[in-house]
Amino acid sequence: MAGLLRRVVLPAALAAVACGGASEPSSPPQFDVLEQTIPELQAAMEDGRVTSRQLVAQYLARIEAYDRRGPALRAMISINGGALDEAAALDRERAGTGPRGPLHGIPVVVKDNYDVAGLPTTAGSSALAGWHPPDDAFQVAGLKEAGAVIIGKANMHELAYGLTTVSSAGGQTRNPYDPSRNPGGSSGGTGAAVAAGFAAAGMGTDTCGSIRVPSAHHALAGLRGTRGLSSRDGIVPLALTQDMGGPMTKTVTDLAIMLDATVGVDPADEVTARGRGRAPDSYTAFLTAGALEGARIGVVTWLVGSAPEDEPVAAVIRAALETIAAAGAEVVDVDLPGVPDLLDGASIIPVEFRFQLADYLRAPGTPVQSLREILDSGLYHAAVEERYRRSDSVRGLDDPDYLEALARREPLREAVTRLMDDARLDVLAYPTLRRTAAPIGLPQRGNNCALSAVSGLPAIAVPAGYAADGLPVGLELLGRAWAEGELVRLAYSYEQLTHHRRPPASTPSLFAAPSRTAEWTAAGAAAAPPVESGVTAAVRLTWIPATRQLRYAVTVYGAPAGDVLFTHLHRGAPGEVGPVVLPLSGPGVTRASGTRTLTAAERDDLESGALYFNVHTRKHRHGAARAQIDWPAAGRQ
Repeated sequence: MAGLLRRVVLPAALAAVACGGASEPSSPPQFDVLEQTIPELQAAMEDGRVTSRQLVAQYLARIEAYDRRGPALRAMISINGGALDEAAALDRERAGTGPRGPLHGIPVVVKDNYDVAGLPTTAGSSALAGWHPPDDAFQVAGLKEAGAVIIGKANMHELAYGLTTVSSAGGQTRNPYDPSRNPGGSSGGTGAAVAAGFAAAGMGTDTCGSIRVPSAHHALAGLRGTRGLSSRDGIVPLALTQDMGGPMTKTVTDLAIMLDATVGVDPADEVTARGRGRAPDSYTAFLTAGALEGARIGVVTWLVGSAPEDEPVAAVIRAALETIAAAGAEVVDVDLPGVPDLLDGASIIPVEFRFQLADYLRAPGTPVQSLREILDSGLYHAAVEERYRRSDSVRGLDDPDYLEALARREPLREAVTRLMDDARLDVLAYPTLRRTAAPIGLPQRGNNCALSAVSGLPAIAVPAGYAADGLPVGLELLGRAWAEGELVRLAYSYEQLTHHRRPPASTPSLFAAPSRTAEWTAAGAAAAPPVESGVTAAVRLTWIPATRQLRYAVTVYGAPAGDVLFTHLHRGAPGEVGPVVLPLSGPGVTRASGTRTLTAAERDDLESGALYFNVHTRKHRHGAARAQIDWPAAGRQ
């Protein structure tokens, strides 16, 4: 145990030094921040099992271990050098006067388009490097007032204009569920950071899916509220007609707690006047299990998708809807006639982006003042150039096409609300995306962001399960204006039935062994069917969850090299014959070793004991020696 603790303390100390604070011992080994909810962290601080400073130290250790090393997620773009000291001050306050509330001492991350006093705001753009805003965004101020510690700022798709989270300032963020995949966007850094356990919760922004998409990709809950629910003051704009800030959390309970601290009327953002008197005393009042019984859910069939590429996600969504129906809800298909026509051509982002970004950049001290200056500087990522240039060429806010797009919004909102009323629906349901996270470098298809974003109606994404490729799928529920409480109520009820969320394997506990090694002996008696081949094999595997690397060493005995065809890992239960998952060696090889990086699905098969090793020879092509790869109990995480 002493050696294990040394491995944990070292990254925590390095993180503390990197942040300019004193070295801080890691939190006690019996308390691990991984997957802890806000109430669980709060209870641990109240009981004296851990301090806020120790929580910050452990989250910083996880960032040190996994953000640039291990799976190299690149989820974080800057770290708050004062986080340890701020947490210590909150610990003293707790001891003196008690906690302010459920967020007291809780470490959170915010997307790098939120202004945070003392930290740079780049919005992912190298052109904004060195820009330090003078004060906090409205929602950041609310978090601080509630006692939260801003541990750092998360990477994002540059200037929020994209879905895959790549930026010139922060690089490409990777999805911790499969680091070869994108994390969604534009709040992909927040999604990856919360999912990987870099903080207890996070804040993102959503112009068209940028909270909900990365929430779906990371088995998180994420809410886009009714337009006017929360202030946009201090957030770098993409398109203010659709911009919304909101929480991204591991549970619906955490989401409700974060909402309580961040919604409200702000004189600096006139649209929030619409929300006066709309927010409840606390969204936690809506955390009631069993709320699905008697609810009426309308499934928007054309958003589920019918293309073959949509089927893996559609299968998960159908299973989720079956669970909802079994809980007593009435689930009906709806078509929403006329709505697709209203959505067509309704995007206002390319026009507003250029002008509203310039308004933000008028603040004293910004290094650039316009999108044109950014383009002329070359300080932007190649992935965003086409969109930047398209926006830079728009005619203006009096453009007839833009005005027509604006004019569609109110009829759309009225049409959706009327259709829900006529069908007596509590919410509409559909997948947040029709596809799982795309490989890095490829476009992300299947985004269903527009119905909520264009109508201004609220929508919540909640984990629906996992597709065949092992990646998370999100179920989205859309409600009437100011129905956030009802969305929280139904999402919480579904969450409590299913508990779909599980942590990504690439960022395991710092208190767990960093790798697992086991050995097996393959024999003909275990083949399917059993054979007397005289062939055996020794198989040694080392599994490294943080990098999804599988190291193998295989030695075949009892067969001349010329008789050996190959050795494989197959998928299948004991006694079953299944397909090849990983070829290990080829013809004539009796000793082989190497390293393979597994996909998310291959990882799940390996960890669940669903793989077997097989030696194939010329005499016994179907299998001369076999061993089921079922990890010994002591080796399991």
